Amino acid sequence: MILAGQTGANRRVVEYFAFIHDLGRLNDNHDPEHGYRAALISENIAGDLIEVDDSELDLLVAACQGHSDGRLEADVTVMTCWDADRLDLGRVGIRPDPLRLCSDAARSEDVIRAAYERSIGW
Repeated sequence: MILAGQTGANRRVVEYFAFIHDLGRLNDNHDPEHGYRAALISENIAGDLIEVDDSELDLLVAACQGHSDGRLEADVTVMTCWDADRLDLGRVGIRPDPLRLCSDAARSEDVIRAAYERSIGW
C-alpha cells in the first residue's frame, strides 16, 4: 500500500489484486493462463465478496490478466499492481529487476532492497 500512496493508485483495487491475482494458479510452476482465470474469479465475486464499482472492476480485471505478461505500460493503478507483484519475487528467489518495473517509485533501489528482504523472509 506504500507504493499505491506514492503512485496515486486506487488503493482498493491494489488491495484486492494482492489477494486475488494468483487465485487462478493450477500450480506454482509455469501457468501462463492463471492471470486470466484470476480475472474471471474477480468478475464472478464482484458485488458479493468484493466491493468495487464498474471502473474498479475493469482495473482489477486488467491487472490480473496482464500481471505475468511482463508489460510495463497501463493505467497507473494496474501498473502499481504489477509492480507490487514483481517486487515480491524474492519469495521464489528472484531479485526484482528495475527494468521490469513500471513506476519510478518501484524502481528505487531502497524499495527493491526492502521488498526483496521482506519477501525472502516468508
